[in-house]
Amino acid sequence: MDLRPITDTYTVAPQLEPADMAAIAASGVTTVICNRPDAEIPAQLQAAAMQEAAEAAGLSFVFNPVIGGQLTMDNVEEQRDAIDAADGPVVAYCASGNRSTIVWALGMAGELPADEIISRGETWGYQLEWLRPQLEALAARAD
Repeated sequence: MDLRPITDTYTVAPQLEPADMAAIAASGVTTVICNRPDAEIPAQLQAAAMQEAAEAAGLSFVFNPVIGGQLTMDNVEEQRDAIDAADGPVVAYCASGNRSTIVWALGMAGELPADEIISRGETWGYQLEWLRPQLEALAARAD
């Protein structure tokens, strides 16, 4: 398990496994968000299996699949809503953590400066500079 804290309350990770859920819960996390579509992975890692393991560990589970190259504002809003509704820290995962970082970044536009959003991603190797125009446009709409 490779957890990468983007903020104090939002962490991303590459693909998790059902066996990881107990340790995630023990660390104080309350919600797990799956950003990986089922079509990308074998049955034992698909959302239903992950949700069962998460809930058995006492975690809330949100399935918000982000299809590579087809991210929607619905994905962004669902991610933001799940983060806002969480009773504590959140872990979101996909194949590498990149999609989970991008969907968080877009949801934070207007809340944090674009430079900070980009920097938080880059700390873990997620290159977000290409998102700057979208971050700035979303922030302008939020004003």
